[in-house]
Amino acid sequence: MENERSPFLEDAAEEVPLPPAGPAELDAFHALSAEKAELEDLLKRRQADHENFRRRAERERAEVYEIASMETVRMMLPTVDDLERALQTIPEEEGPLREYAKGTHLIYQRLMETLTKLGLEPLETVGQHFDPNLHHAVQKEQRKDVDEETVLEEYQRGYNFKGRPLRPAMVKVSVKS
Repeated sequence: MENERSPFLEDAAEEVPLPPAGPAELDAFHALSAEKAELEDLLKRRQADHENFRRRAERERAEVYEIASMETVRMMLPTVDDLERALQTIPEEEGPLREYAKGTHLIYQRLMETLTKLGLEPLETVGQHFDPNLHHAVQKEQRKDVDEETVLEEYQRGYNFKGRPLRPAMVKVSVKS
């Protein structure tokens, strides 16, 4: 029982053995001490390298996931556009077509909720100042009643993905006459 270490003394400094008395033993002791320090340093470096590798791999995995999500969302945008156009063409009067429109609208809402959770952000364009990074001007109109380079109409919605431009909005822009 006397040879066992007490759990209460684990934080205490380790005992450092005294070097042997002779010069040959002293040289061997210093060589072994230097080798031990070298190996401890090597171990610490390898542990740090492993931790850096683990962090880098995790960061790269997250980037690949984000790029894959972004591309998936980009490929779904034409479907979103088609649903929006379909909803715009349905007449307002009651009837069997109106029930169809409600179902289509619910599908559209669910799809947009899912894409928003992934990071899709629709751009607000009408009335905004034209920004070539966010808007693609497909038509210009001379207007005196609004400021120059103001977005007048949106032909196709633009989107950001987690704050980054995904697709510019196709818009009509005002110009001074």
